Amino acid sequence: MWIVHIPAIEHRTGVTHAVLGWLLLFLGGGAFAGMQLCGPLTDRFGSHRVVPAGGLLCSTALVLPGLAQGPWALAAALLVLGFGNGCLDVGMNTHAVHVESRYGRPVMSAFHAVFSVGGVLAALVGARTLSWGWSAPVTLSCIAALGVAVTLVTTTGLLRPQPDGPAPDGGPANQSLAEDTNGHGDAEVAPGGKSGKRRTPSRIWALAVLALALMLCEGVANDWSALHLRDVLDAPAATAALAYGAFATAMTVGRFATDRVVARIGPVRLVRYGTALAAAGLVATALSPWIPLALAGWTVFGIGLSGCIPQFFSAAGHADAGASGANVSRVAGLGYLGVLAGPAVIGPLTQVIPLNLTFFLPVALCALAACTAGVVRAR
Repeated sequence: MWIVHIPAIEHRTGVTHAVLGWLLLFLGGGAFAGMQLCGPLTDRFGSHRVVPAGGLLCSTALVLPGLAQGPWALAAALLVLGFGNGCLDVGMNTHAVHVESRYGRPVMSAFHAVFSVGGVLAALVGARTLSWGWSAPVTLSCIAALGVAVTLVTTTGLLRPQPDGPAPDGGPANQSLAEDTNGHGDAEVAPGGKSGKRRTPSRIWALAVLALALMLCEGVANDWSALHLRDVLDAPAATAALAYGAFATAMTVGRFATDRVVARIGPVRLVRYGTALAAAGLVATALSPWIPLALAGWTVFGIGLSGCIPQFFSAAGHADAGASGANVSRVAGLGYLGVLAGPAVIGPLTQVIPLNLTFFLPVALCALAACTAGVVRAR
């Protein structure tokens, strides 16, 4: 809903495109801060408490950008909105890990698919309210009220902690915790024999780096797919818009199918084959002289990437039952930086080489993920 109303809010606050680009850093910075803060809080108080708090904060904060009258007010509004979004993001992904653990089979990708559906519904609703002449404050207030209502209604259905429940690999949860605390089967112990502060395993950082790489690839599709068709292949504006539509649709459909695929072949093969398929699709897009082939390439790129990020979140959350929130926050936080880095990385490269050739950077990142897919294997 925020994205749909960016032009109206930009006009209301009197900011230029350039200034808006800088203000969006407040949104990203707030989200990153919320993720890092709420990761440990989720482990301490439980995701069933953090999710409602994040949902209420994110919903009510949605009103603020619509009420902003100037650039500094908009910056503050985006900072709060980003913070609420980051808190909710970590809380709900950590909770999804707990649901998946008790459910007995992979379900993480389905959650991410419904998240994508929510974005589509928001775009449709926002387009309709704009056609009715509703102002941004009115629409955002209505959606904020709906978000608060949904949060309150669903709170009682959230899972409560089950510390003695089975771990995803069939062993006891405390065994999984002990095996994965530092990635070497040894919990970090403070003097006197008491457990000290957990040290983040190297495997979690590896998952976070891969999340950054692949979410940077997603960011490239979000920001440059339409421009590629328009500027490189001289497609009309309406046709160029189909590039992102093809990618987003493929991502959503692919995520609905991913869980069944993971149940059959496992997360390692899913990531390996998925990123290899994504690389092949983007190579076809980069080298294609024809619009239909380029659209097909963006579609294949979306299908290949669709199920990979949920596997990183799932692997991080299941690695240590006592630090799932903190681990998810690290993977989600670096991944979110990857989305923000997409425009920043590709933009300067276009000053040196054509836009389509810059796509070989995300191709290389996909190849890296394919070669290191074993990091998602359950320990």
